[in-house]
Amino acid sequence: MSQSEVLFEVRGHAGLITLNRPHALNALTAGMARDIHAQLLAWRDDDRVRHVVINAAGDKAFCAGGDIRQLYDWGLAKDPAFIDFYRTEYLLNIFIKRYPKPYIAIVDGITMGGGVGISVHGSHRIATERLTFAMPETGIGLFPDVGGTYFLPRCPGRLGMFLGLTGHRLKAADAVFAGVATHFVPSGDCLALIDQLAIADDVDVCLSQFARSPGDPPLAEHASEIDRHFAVSGVEEITASLKADGSDWALKTLAIMASKSPTSQKITHEQLTRGAEVDFEACMQIEFRIVNRIFAGHDFFEGIRAVVIDKDLTPRWQPATLDEVSEDVVASYFDSLDEELPV
Repeated sequence: MSQSEVLFEVRGHAGLITLNRPHALNALTAGMARDIHAQLLAWRDDDRVRHVVINAAGDKAFCAGGDIRQLYDWGLAKDPAFIDFYRTEYLLNIFIKRYPKPYIAIVDGITMGGGVGISVHGSHRIATERLTFAMPETGIGLFPDVGGTYFLPRCPGRLGMFLGLTGHRLKAADAVFAGVATHFVPSGDCLALIDQLAIADDVDVCLSQFARSPGDPPLAEHASEIDRHFAVSGVEEITASLKADGSDWALKTLAIMASKSPTSQKITHEQLTRGAEVDFEACMQIEFRIVNRIFAGHDFFEGIRAVVIDKDLTPRWQPATLDEVSEDVVASYFDSLDEELPV
């Protein structure tokens, strides 16, 4: 990996990480994840570094996710690099979640999948007006991973279940409302914010000087509907509830869900239900078990074919309907592995 794909600098009190693949929307590679983990480990024990700031080059994306095309190629070839990537990524997610120093992520632009994993678990998450935050994995035959098992069930009400099943995209106000961002700072102020964080003794005081109101969150007006429909006991029950509602919002949501992988939706519902009851490490263990089964399955590769490779946007899911995805099949994704994630 070219070292230039991620840059490290100690600036004053701050350890500064800059994702540097703007041509690829700063998509996260295994090499980048390993280097970030190693640098965070070094900075953890470096008295010069009081806090860490992660940002990204370019004005389009913080990090649009993992390198999906590379994962697709590895998966088709049954290359163990596929599972190695997820092991590396998930261990980094855990390290960030448990990091003993403030970890400030400036999420300016597209932030999805792997980009969520290296930001949302930090102590401070700074959204800008350019943020587009999403966990769109059910649309490519995957599931909301990188710690989604933990943070989605802890969003207000049933918002996390809604986000996980639909892949709904959040702008800054909704990201703060959902709790995935802690502050809103205009993008034009972010360079000055980084400069001030480099000399700041108190991160919270510094952020309070830059934070602004993100405005009213559009999702708030649908919060009661989300809580009502997404609190029922399964995906079929959610779709039935939305259909019975019949409102424009409910029918639009139903149509979005109908486009997603039935298997992914059922896995996601079970994943988030379990995740609400266990700690972060157990959540990541769950995700590693699921992704190992995804590697051996069909829908992830079909989803990537339809969305990224052929771009026909017409995935042929197998099974094609929710009714065909049995409880036993879903449960098998959560079975223990011979080689578990070493948490």
